[in-house]
Amino acid sequence: MRILSPLFLIFSFSIVCYGQGTVKLNSKINLSSYKNEVGFKSDNDAYLAYGQDRYYTNGLFLTFRHALNQANAIKKVSKVLYEVEAGQKMYNPRSGNPKDISKIDRPFAAYLYGGLNFNWLYKSENSLKVSAQIGTIGSNAKGKEAQVFLHKTFGFYPINGWDTQIKNEIGINTTISYDYFLLRSQSKKNDLSINTYINAGNTYAGAGAGILFRTGSLNQFFNTVYNNSVISNNAAATPLNSTEVFFYLKPMLHYIAYDATIQGGLSNEDKGPIIFDVKPFVFSQELGVMYAKKRITADFSLTFKSREVKSTARADQYGSISLYYRFN
Repeated sequence: MRILSPLFLIFSFSIVCYGQGTVKLNSKINLSSYKNEVGFKSDNDAYLAYGQDRYYTNGLFLTFRHALNQANAIKKVSKVLYEVEAGQKMYNPRSGNPKDISKIDRPFAAYLYGGLNFNWLYKSENSLKVSAQIGTIGSNAKGKEAQVFLHKTFGFYPINGWDTQIKNEIGINTTISYDYFLLRSQSKKNDLSINTYINAGNTYAGAGAGILFRTGSLNQFFNTVYNNSVISNNAAATPLNSTEVFFYLKPMLHYIAYDATIQGGLSNEDKGPIIFDVKPFVFSQELGVMYAKKRITADFSLTFKSREVKSTARADQYGSISLYYRFN
């Protein structure tokens, strides 16, 4: 979806933030002194400034999260967070206005959902996150309406082809993620961890594993912007830095068991006029910059993925922008 790319502005902002330097340890300003956080994340392929409008073309996610009272946590747990989330993902073929049906190399599809997440952050800096979502694919997900509205609002090309989208199906999906902390340099400016997940549901099913590398002004994994654990409630541990800003890389291998946005609804006999099989293994590379200070969190990232669809569809890529505000 073509919109003015903020790539240059976001990276300039991040560099300026990094140039402010690292605040001394145990600063009087407590980065994680707020219990609640609210904000949004926006995914869009236009953030790469490639001029493309294909495959995973737009995503918007609204989140509220709260830190439970850490005085009630079990011995090994630093904090427990819960999140309430609503979101929409939109997909189209290589163009949102294909000239004929032979040009559709990925189905038109959308996924609209609401979800609840619980995140256990351990003193060892490992973490366990359990997520549950209920949503829908097909016309009930309102992908056509959202894309037409955006294109009309910003004066982009007309949308055509959503009459071929996959059919409606209610989706019930769960995700279990486990991140394992490996090591941190003596300077505390670099660290490594392992990220894993399992998806189970009738919309998305599969698993993945990857390595996360961070460098910059870092906080522990129970106090970091990376996994949205900056908020706290009666915290026992102090963040390493009152300002967190770092660059990260995350290569990951994914096993795709099922993707209803490509293959159609799992339980539907009529899945839609155009569906494809999935590539069982997909490699992704994510890189970005994250920043957190006092009440504000901001980050920008780019994701590059290998081919996902058994068609003429090519590799996919998109950018992400997030902004969150903390309060009591």
